[in-house]
Amino acid sequence: MLARLGLPFEVQPADVDEAAAMAAGGEPAGVAVALARAKAQAVAEQRPEALVVGADTIVVLGGSLLGKPADAAEARRMLALLRERTHLVVTGVALVGPGGVWEGSGSTRVWTRGYSERDVEASIARGDPFDKAGAYAIQDPILRPVRRIEGCRCNVIGLPLAMVAVGMSAFRVWPSDEALAALPEECRACFAEVGLA
Repeated sequence: MLARLGLPFEVQPADVDEAAAMAAGGEPAGVAVALARAKAQAVAEQRPEALVVGADTIVVLGGSLLGKPADAAEARRMLALLRERTHLVVTGVALVGPGGVWEGSGSTRVWTRGYSERDVEASIARGDPFDKAGAYAIQDPILRPVRRIEGCRCNVIGLPLAMVAVGMSAFRVWPSDEALAALPEECRACFAEVGLA
């Protein structure tokens, strides 16, 4: 997804204890931003000359925060809880670079469809839920868990590109004009909303 901005980048995973931060609780946007900041700072310590982007996504159902399931039983429970319900997906973004830190968060309302127990078991057998907040991916072509959304689709995928572009602009880094012109239709409204398209 980051390639859509037309900027060079490298992917470097951060070793951050997401489960501990989720267990500590708190306001959803604050938890997501704190996790994103921890990830970005962990990488920035190794790459102090770089502009580092960290992101973390959580699913909010009622008052419960759902992160990534630890095992099949937890994935099964999460997918059962979310079936045919409305929830929020909150993504925190943090950029750490020479001279500062930029943070932001966004949320998208999601309506899930009535997927079957067989669909859930097949998803678990494929290993799909285990690295995804709420145990699903909006872009999963097999489970197809989402009926509709209200807000940024990239936010649900886990990297709200318009927000990342705003954060980058704080460090005087902008997407190329060619990249902005080539944005998929699903991204144009979000970029227009923040004045970048």
